[in-house]
Amino acid sequence: METYKIYLAGEFVDSVVYSDVVNPYSSRVIAKAGLADTNQLEMAIQSGLAVQDEMAELPSWKKYKILKEIAESMQESYEQLSILLAEEAGKPLRYAKGEIDRAIQTFVVASEESKRHPGELLSLDWTPAGEGKQGIIKYFPVGLVAGIAPFNFPMNLAVHKLAPAIASGCPIILKPSTSTPLSTLALAKILNETELPKGAVSIMPMDRKTGNVLVTDDRIKLLSFTGSPAVGWKMKAQAGRKKVLLELGGNAGVIVTNSADLETTVKKCVAGAFAYSGQVCIHSQRIYVEKGVFNDFAIRFVELAQNLRKGAPEDSDTEISAMIDEANAKRVEDWVNEAIEEGAKLLCGGQREGSYYSPTVLTETKPAMKVCALEIFGPVVTLEPVDSFEQAVAEINNSEYGLQAAVFTNSIHQMDYAHRHLEVGGVIINDITTFRVDHMPYGGVKNSGLGREGVKYSMFEMMEPRLLVK
Repeated sequence: METYKIYLAGEFVDSVVYSDVVNPYSSRVIAKAGLADTNQLEMAIQSGLAVQDEMAELPSWKKYKILKEIAESMQESYEQLSILLAEEAGKPLRYAKGEIDRAIQTFVVASEESKRHPGELLSLDWTPAGEGKQGIIKYFPVGLVAGIAPFNFPMNLAVHKLAPAIASGCPIILKPSTSTPLSTLALAKILNETELPKGAVSIMPMDRKTGNVLVTDDRIKLLSFTGSPAVGWKMKAQAGRKKVLLELGGNAGVIVTNSADLETTVKKCVAGAFAYSGQVCIHSQRIYVEKGVFNDFAIRFVELAQNLRKGAPEDSDTEISAMIDEANAKRVEDWVNEAIEEGAKLLCGGQREGSYYSPTVLTETKPAMKVCALEIFGPVVTLEPVDSFEQAVAEINNSEYGLQAAVFTNSIHQMDYAHRHLEVGGVIINDITTFRVDHMPYGGVKNSGLGREGVKYSMFEMMEPRLLVK
């Protein structure tokens, strides 16, 4: 069994406390990972502050070179990183490989964006007072960044904090989930081989009490958090004057219209609903289907859901495996049972075996039910008929969340209507809600968060404009 040390300011150091990392599928302890204490976190903060100026002065060519080297080294370690990710997260290998692919691409995008820092030349003679003057606007690194990443995409969502920070010239302290810290600690070995200044990056699992210093310490200038709304908004309230970037999930809605290609649409919707057991912020949770095609869609959807291949995450044929732990599987079970007791109809699934919960489809639900109103973060989808496209849009908007939505239609009018009226951060046409490429702006409204990720957009958050008038 391997022991993973924390990565503190360019050095791998021992911890007083080590935690077990458990494979969710087998319940087997696969590794031990160090947990940073308050003294080690203080050392990381001081080291990050000490290299702020050096990071800010790194020329674009050097940041480009570092980021490209990281991407290339990850590609060389692709198989090992994929297997490690599958084992620690219980993520089917096909999805683990996809995540490593995306993380590599995120570093590639960051390498390119590191050469394109924003700037503007502004004419000031619009008024008499500005005659003979001009403004030059440059963007400068905000300073020390704290990143807090979740368990469900332990590599790529961490990389969406690390790569923009390096590209922006900001030192960063990353707190990975204690459930899934191995991927990023393996990534630290790659970072350690680059020319990054010592102190520019620290990657340290820690308990919540220790990690809260990242939220409250005024020396940290930006907090980037991905996780639950309850935790995220509490962090924002405690963050003081620092900038805060929140990605907090949702209960994504899908609209299937009479003009949709049902064969393709059903396949995509099943993938959007059940990939990684629904433990995805933009998991397709609520599907609204126009009545003309509802019965046909429902029959096909249920059949495909029932035929998903269950198995060990490291098996390349596995399509659905265990959830992150039994407690979350029990929570999903309770929510589904509660919905059935309140009148929902079970079309398939509804069984739990330890931390595995079967692909589940419900209909005849009510908007106030937890399976509709909250983020279930599990392999459960609600399927409901609607009379019109406008009704479907209204149903999706009847939510405290607004991250992404998907619309399957061949109507330009409906595409435009959805873009204008859906209260979400992103509208995906003829593809699933889980669609994301890593250079697009990603984030939501309402309870789904604050600000946008996507390398360029995270960089905007991690920099401040400064005006020179001359």
